[in-house]
Amino acid sequence: MYFDLNVPIPQPTQSTAQVQSKKGKGKQPSASTSTAGSLFTPSQITAFETRLDLLVQLGYTVIALNQTVYKKVEPKAFVNALDPLLGQLRKRQGIIYLKRLTVVLDEDSEKGFGLTNANASLFTAYDIIALHPTTETTFSLACLTHTAPSSLTAHILSLPLTLPRLPFRMKHKVVRAALRNGAVFEINYTGALGGAEETDGGGGAGTKRNWWAGAREVVRVTKGKGVVVSGGVTGELELRAPRDVGNLITFLGLPQNLAHDASTTTPKSLVLRAQTRKTYRAVFSEPKVIIPESFMSQPILESVAEPDTQIANSLQKFAEGMETDSSTRDVQVPESKKRRRDDDQGALQADRTIGAKKKKKSKEVSTPSGV
Repeated sequence: MYFDLNVPIPQPTQSTAQVQSKKGKGKQPSASTSTAGSLFTPSQITAFETRLDLLVQLGYTVIALNQTVYKKVEPKAFVNALDPLLGQLRKRQGIIYLKRLTVVLDEDSEKGFGLTNANASLFTAYDIIALHPTTETTFSLACLTHTAPSSLTAHILSLPLTLPRLPFRMKHKVVRAALRNGAVFEINYTGALGGAEETDGGGGAGTKRNWWAGAREVVRVTKGKGVVVSGGVTGELELRAPRDVGNLITFLGLPQNLAHDASTTTPKSLVLRAQTRKTYRAVFSEPKVIIPESFMSQPILESVAEPDTQIANSLQKFAEGMETDSSTRDVQVPESKKRRRDDDQGALQADRTIGAKKKKKSKEVSTPSGV
């Protein structure tokens, strides 16, 4: 089972999505004013279907559709574009679709980017929440605060690897705190092929060089643990098979087993942890004990049906055993103990007799013969 947790969706059309009445002129569009047909054009749906077909042919079975929000999540202007898109996509047997929301954190959103309890209802529809920090402050905030277990936990930290240099230092203490909370660091392989990530702007001549330098820094700091490789590809020509991607990231210094886990085991654990956002204090449901039918035989059923009878019989046998032990202890005395007691008494009497005779002889010796 191979995962691609970053499949960018087409950019929703702004002309039809922001149709407003004269009364609401100048206001931000509401989420209720957008419909499924107004967000995406037929040509966008066709191109996206072609990209999904190629992903399935390459061997991916779990695909996360990624919606990106820039700067801040505004409740009045926020539109869930994934639900209408999934309703228009063709069903594919054996393929699992996940809904992912990526929030880009920049200087304008340092004071707040909408991940608050008041807006929790906006994020319940998404399976995965990812953060894309672009400054030192937002990186520390994402690693230390927003990876803690809650209903708004961010499980993926996507980094701007195609920039000339990372805009922040990846401190070991901050990175370890994020890994301890269960977050993962995402590496999108589109930068290695010369393509630019959706959140980093257009590509250039130095895109590949920047990606290799940034990705090696991520592997060095994390030591290969908690690393997920995704696509982030917006065109069909840049898509690669899972094993090709695994061979590619081994050049970053990852061992072969960790490179394979980056697209299989680690994303699977991430998806399971992401489900805890919808539970109380990130706890799964109470476990249930299921007894196999092979163990439910007739003797077991009888023992379960009459537990009081068994307990009564056991107590009666125990009481009879106690009475037998007590009666034996009072009436019967072992012969060995009798003999030992008689021998001790006989030896004591003999010692007394010998002592008396010695005293008598000593008196006779001490008495003068003439008396």
